[in-house]
Amino acid sequence: MTGGADVAPAPARADMTSRARPHVTDRLVAAVLTVGGAIGLLAAFALAVEKVALLQDPSHVPTCSINPILSCGSVMSAPQAEVLGFPNPFLGIVGFTVVLVVGVVMWTAAPLPRWFWLGLQTGTVLGTAFVHWLIVQSLYRINALCPYCMAVWAVVIPVFWYTTVYCLTRGHLPAPPAVRRVAEAAARYHAVIATGWYLLIAGLVLQRFWPYWTSLV
Repeated sequence: MTGGADVAPAPARADMTSRARPHVTDRLVAAVLTVGGAIGLLAAFALAVEKVALLQDPSHVPTCSINPILSCGSVMSAPQAEVLGFPNPFLGIVGFTVVLVVGVVMWTAAPLPRWFWLGLQTGTVLGTAFVHWLIVQSLYRINALCPYCMAVWAVVIPVFWYTTVYCLTRGHLPAPPAVRRVAEAAARYHAVIATGWYLLIAGLVLQRFWPYWTSLV
């Protein structure tokens, strides 16, 4: 006996390795959180600066007010810009700082406790719900788009998506086996789903302001 019966054939070993390798890796999530947190923090800080300048001088024209549609001033002057009684960017500064720190910690391979991931998941769910409410308000109530706000939209989506898939596939979130299987299936197409999400929002923006966009041609 050579003991060969105890060793899986090469194709089987390759298949097991493929199954064991997660589609959404720690490094990918770390990159998404680090880059997303940094971009979101910069955008939130820029919005906070512009908001303070607008409060000090009502005639101030924000640097991100480019035309009637791309107008930070219109968005920042709306009631939706201060949902909790203070400028929304202050929430972003706090939230994106946390996201950035988590991303940096992940690069060090330091283990994070389960309660920490549950807290981050809760924050990303609330942040994503809030951002999509703001998207609806911008498109159908304020009738203007804020470029800095759109930068926040762009990073909140992947931060939420990859955090959720990571937490489900790593067992941080309590979920029945069926939900975990769906999460693992979604993880195989994580980039496709994220891209589709972006395209849906881009389509809504394009459709809502179509007369203006076509007038520029």
